[in-house]
Amino acid sequence: MSENSLYRKYRPAKFAEVLGQDHIVKVLESSIELGNIAHAYIFSGSRGTGKTSVARIFAKEIGTSANDIYEIDAASNNGVDEIRALNEAVSTLPFDSKYKVYILDEAHMLSKGAWNALLKTLEEPPAHVIFILATTEAEKIPDTVVSRCQTFSFKRPTHKILKDVVVRIAKKEGFELEPSSSDMIALLGDGSFRDAQSILQKVISASKDKKISVEEVALVTGAPRGETINNFIKALDEGNIELGLSAVADAEKSNLDMLLYFKMILLKMRQILLLRNAKNLEDILKEEMTDTDFAFLSGIANKSTSKITSKTLYDLLGYYDMVAKAYIPCLPLELVLVRIINN
Repeated sequence: MSENSLYRKYRPAKFAEVLGQDHIVKVLESSIELGNIAHAYIFSGSRGTGKTSVARIFAKEIGTSANDIYEIDAASNNGVDEIRALNEAVSTLPFDSKYKVYILDEAHMLSKGAWNALLKTLEEPPAHVIFILATTEAEKIPDTVVSRCQTFSFKRPTHKILKDVVVRIAKKEGFELEPSSSDMIALLGDGSFRDAQSILQKVISASKDKKISVEEVALVTGAPRGETINNFIKALDEGNIELGLSAVADAEKSNLDMLLYFKMILLKMRQILLLRNAKNLEDILKEEMTDTDFAFLSGIANKSTSKITSKTLYDLLGYYDMVAKAYIPCLPLELVLVRIINN
């Protein structure tokens, strides 16, 4: 089974299955119902947000058969000659549909000459042709092209949506994810359905049984161990610089992605503040954690002497963006730790 097989297997096949893009689905469904079909669309958004899936669904919903749906990888077919060949092909009538739909993936990769060639067709397209330009970098598409298209911006799925998706797919595959396991996979997915499902595929492939622990996810993905994260938080709670620096050193020694390490610290810090200030959410939060993490985080949340406050989380957020730019990725973590504890 290939790495992306789960993504292909559970790719949405109809609008009702598309998650997190209601603002787009509703408009497209309404336009189909009213018969207001545009000749060109731009679907923009980060990778793995469902642009191509929605393009395929839209094509099918307007009655286009598989024979008349053409997917073109613009990253490898980005020259003038390829677009000229496309321009010639669009003039022929559909095989057995009202429309011929051309889906250009990674459309921003087209060359300047290719855009100029495509623009001529976009200006006066045959009545039976619809273009859908999918892109992760909409700013690279010429304004002259954008002005001739309807543009839709795809949102990154929320952490909760990704978590629900991996839990549902794992269950259908006969696996049970611990709450913290699905939480980690969703976090590692970083706003991409494709990436989250690819990670789930790896974890399932490596699992020796049907119940997947957070330790298994960490082992397969190289994510930081819970102890390394908790020791950093414990250091902030107790004002123990030595413990905190040791936790960062442990993360660096394990060759962890410091940005991911920081993300997971922020996630748990948020949970502490919610446990402290929103008692009505306690049962929900408990379901999202292991028993060990819940005991650890709720213990800090309920401790009157804890040094962790909302300002602590605010200070951490201020240093988060520095990690990606830092020559020494662990340095922002060390700096913010020392600053928070010493102040």
